[in-house]
Amino acid sequence: MDADPIYLVVALGNPGPEYQYHRHNIGFMVGEELRRRHGLPRLRSRFHGLAGEGTLMGTRVVLLLPMTFMNLSGRAAAAAARKYKIPVERIFVIHDEVELPFGEVRLKEGQGLGGHNGLRSMEQCLGSRGFWRLRVGVGRPEDERPLIDHVLAPFSEPREEVLRLIERAADLADGWLAARGDGACSV
Repeated sequence: MDADPIYLVVALGNPGPEYQYHRHNIGFMVGEELRRRHGLPRLRSRFHGLAGEGTLMGTRVVLLLPMTFMNLSGRAAAAAARKYKIPVERIFVIHDEVELPFGEVRLKEGQGLGGHNGLRSMEQCLGSRGFWRLRVGVGRPEDERPLIDHVLAPFSEPREEVLRLIERAADLADGWLAARGDGACSV
């Protein structure tokens, strides 16, 4: 085992201003909150995405926001994992989850992908589904519209509730990272 292992935090979403506040982009929002909260520098274009390195909660990380669109997110994650020689069990993926009610946040390791195309791409490109997941609940549509229309639409919940959800998810990510590092917060 590495003396000071590095972890890959992959925050899923879709690039472009037209998707900025959509449910499918909650991963990007949580990733940006982690970057802001820990004072990481602005993310640079690398690995088919935006990436930055730093220390979060005493743990060395590469924070990655894939710019490949959700269905191809695994390409970016695999490129970063190869470069840093990060095994799948040290990859932490933040994503929207329709199977959880809005506001719930849960950790999960491996297992089923719940039909999430971003996670399916991750499994395909990494050759495993053994990565950790931070599932951020965006709920199912209350009406009969297709699921894709629901996740590719802006939040209907009040902005303050969405911000609280982002903070809760970032707190859980911090806890997961602290358990792997020394618990200190530095850059």
